Amino acid sequence: MAETVINIKELTKIYQMGDIEVKALAGVTFQVKKGELLAIMGPSGSGKSTMMNMLGCLDIPTSGEYMLDGESVSELKDNQLANIRNRKVGFVFQRFMLLSNLTARGNVELPLRYAGVPAKQRKQRAIKALESVGLGDRMHHHPNELSGGEQQRVALARAVVNEPAILMADEPTGNLDSKSGREVMNLLLRMNKEQGATVIVVTHDASIAAQCERTIHLFDGLIEREEVHA
Repeated sequence: MAETVINIKELTKIYQMGDIEVKALAGVTFQVKKGELLAIMGPSGSGKSTMMNMLGCLDIPTSGEYMLDGESVSELKDNQLANIRNRKVGFVFQRFMLLSNLTARGNVELPLRYAGVPAKQRKQRAIKALESVGLGDRMHHHPNELSGGEQQRVALARAVVNEPAILMADEPTGNLDSKSGREVMNLLLRMNKEQGATVIVVTHDASIAAQCERTIHLFDGLIEREEVHA
C-alpha cells in the first residue's frame, strides 16, 4: 500500500477583511498517496487558490493539521516554511515565473543554489532536468528566446530538479495554446508514471482533471465531492 505524502485534517483558513471574516477553507480533510496524480477543481471563490497556498507551504492554516512527507507544517514560521518549500515542493505556475536575466539552465539551477548544492553538481542536475523535458538544446537561451510552451517546460524542469515530495501545478496550461498545453500535460503525466512523482494540478479545465487519477471538487471552502477516474 502506497504511503501517505499529504495528510490534512480539518484545515481552516480565515481572512479578516475589515470587520468581516472570510472563511476560505472551512474544515477540509483528505489524504494524498505517494505517486498519486490529483486534480483540485472549483469555481472562483471556492478555496482552491487558498488550498494551493496551504499545500505548497506558502501560507499556514488558521486551524487544523497539515502533515507533508511526515513533517507537521501547520504552525511553522516563515523561514521554516521557506526551508520546507525548497526541499519538498516543486511549483509550476500559469505565468512561468522565470527570471529574464538568466538562461534556461540558470533558472533551473535556482532551487539548487538556495539548497547550497555545489556548482558542478548544480550544472549536471540542471542539464539532466532540461533534457528530461526535451530542452537539452535550449539550455543557453533566455526566456524571451523561448516559446510559451518551452518556457513552461523550463519551469517544469526547475520544479523537479530538487526531486520534491510533491509537484504543484497551478493552471499549468492556462497561458498556452492547445498543442503546447497537451505537451506540458503529457510531461506531467510522464513524470507521474515513469518517475513516481506526486503531482497535484489545480485547474478549472475538466479535460485536464479527467487525466488525473482523482479529482477533489471544492465549493465554499469545503470538499463538495470527489471523483475517481478509471
